[in-house]
Amino acid sequence: MTDKKTEKTSARYAVKSPTRGGYRPGGGRPKGSTTKVTVESLMSNIELSTGKSYAEVLAMNYAGAIQRSDWNGVRDYDKAFMNKLVADKTEVVTVESEDVVAQKQRAFAEAIAQIAGIKPAN
Repeated sequence: MTDKKTEKTSARYAVKSPTRGGYRPGGGRPKGSTTKVTVESLMSNIELSTGKSYAEVLAMNYAGAIQRSDWNGVRDYDKAFMNKLVADKTEVVTVESEDVVAQKQRAFAEAIAQIAGIKPAN
């Protein structure tokens, strides 16, 4: 004698269908597709919707944070601006001429002579 309730339960769970994840035909991102949001499209959409450049929107938001006394927001804007300014303005250009190389060699020789207690040659 078979219990009908047990028979229905076992039949119901015999074939497990996937509910989440796993391979599905035609699913996923198509090959060769690009990123949906680009910086250029984001900037142009901001300019189109506000009628102002992104820099103007940032400046207005920064001024608004100051007026609201939102000091955490002001600090975040300060960090963002300084990171951009410092990154753009920090540039080190070194030009090594023969004079500079000779000066470095003399300074190095003098430092070594001083450490070793030797009188440097003139």
